[in-house]
Amino acid sequence: MPDDSFTTRILHIDTGAAERVADLTGDCEQFLREAAAGRDGLLNVFVPHATAGIALIETGAGSDDDLLSALHGLLPADDRWQHRHGSPGHGRDHVLPAFVAPHATLPVIGGRLELGTWQSVCLVDTNVDNANRQVRLSFLA
Repeated sequence: MPDDSFTTRILHIDTGAAERVADLTGDCEQFLREAAAGRDGLLNVFVPHATAGIALIETGAGSDDDLLSALHGLLPADDRWQHRHGSPGHGRDHVLPAFVAPHATLPVIGGRLELGTWQSVCLVDTNVDNANRQVRLSFLA
């Protein structure tokens, strides 16, 4: 009998040519319907890129835009960065994962993601030079 206590899937996300907060909650829930099958465990969400992160944030009420605005204030896209390849200010994209971690581990109860009322699982991508992102979803029962 195969061991199904650990299951993983890779999502391919096109973030486009603009900075973006992409809501992954539906993708996470779909994955858990198949992988968790009603069990308790942990969902790990990981983005294997040096210029993106995973955040739990409210979306659709302006908070996603507020996050991008706050990141602009904290990490301006200007010429202060020593890492200089790519578009102007791209060095700040490489600092982003120190502030928005590239992973999150979340509880799964009865096969369902346990989020707060307004929480969504989001990919935060400020790197306009790379529109193709991978996000690894892993369920550990």
